[in-house]
Formats: sequence, C-alpha cells, structure tokens
Amino acid sequence: MTAIPKAADWISPDEYLEGERLAEVRHECVDGRVDAMAGASDDHNRIAGNILRELGNALLSHKCEPFINDIKVKIPPAFADVYYYPDLLVACDPTDNAKYFRERPAIIIEVLLTETERTDRREKAIAYRQIATVEAYILVEQERMAATILRRAEPGWQSEVIEKPGSILKLPGIGVEIPLERIYERTAVAGARAPGS
Repeated sequence: MTAIPKAADWISPDEYLEGERLAEVRHECVDGRVDAMAGASDDHNRIAGNILRELGNALLSHKCEPFINDIKVKIPPAFADVYYYPDLLVACDPTDNAKYFRERPAIIIEVLLTETERTDRREKAIAYRQIATVEAYILVEQERMAATILRRAEPGWQSEVIEKPGSILKLPGIGVEIPLERIYERTAVAGARAPGS
C-alpha cells in the first residue's frame, strides 16, 4: 500500500517527501500534486545503466558523482514546490547532500519514454533551467540512436542534436565524453541482444 495520496489531493513538500520514502511506486510532485511515474522498458534500463557505468567510471576520482533513478531533483522554491525523478543526474557540490534529493545538480539526463516525452521536452526543460548549477540537460531517445543536449550558454541555452554511430556526447563541465554507441550497447537500436535472449 502506498503512503502517497491520490493525484487529486494537494500535499505539502514535507508530506510528499515522507510519503515517498514509504511508497511502493515512485511519484513526482508539482506544486503539491503528485503523479505516479510510468514504468520503463528493458532498453530504457539498459540505456540508463550504460550511461551510469560510463559516468561512474569517468568520475571515480572526481568530486562529481552520478546518481540514477531514485534521487529526486528539487526545483528552486521560487519556481514552485517541484520534485522530479530524472533518470540520471550528476552532482558536483559536496554541500548539496540531502539524503533523498539534490538541489544543485550539474547534469540532468532523461531517457525518453513515449508516455513522458512531452513533459521531458517541455515542462522539465523549463523547470531544470531554473537551477543555476545545471550545465546541461540531455534527452536520450530510445527508438533511435540520438540525443538532444541543451547547454547553458550566454545568453540563454543552446540546443545540439547528436545522432548516428561515431557521435560523442561531450560534457566538458565535468570532463566526460561518451561515444553514442556505448550508450546504446545491448539495445534493439544497436541491433544487439542480451546473452540468452
């Protein structure tokens, strides 16, 4: 049984955080309204896992640390009381150390689902831009080898799409580069199957 109220109910940030600790299903919270998260496919998990592996290996002796799935991002209070679960984030500020969420991530990554792509590309893109420390917001596609990188620039933000084998996801702020093929290892897009499948 979940401790989170139904989506129609309004709850405070403290109620949301406490309820989420006990919930069997993850929820995102937007200004007091909670919504259950959509389930993810095997390729979604492979893509997120591949990115986490690459980030984790590259950042072993670095102050920055990658997190996957269960660490929330809190949007600055002036925007609204909003908590999202990105697929991955990289946090570099050692003072940003709440147990269940981060407020000052450097990189945020979403692996797109058909059910949530519109929210990821619009609502979350606007919200994540409110976080002054976010250097890049990356949207990784599942159905084809492609990623959209939104980078903080002066003035505003720049968008770059990388696609096809040979492309490299470059994250200069944290000193990491990931070949696109590595992100899609063992997925249907790469044409590979997991052993035994």
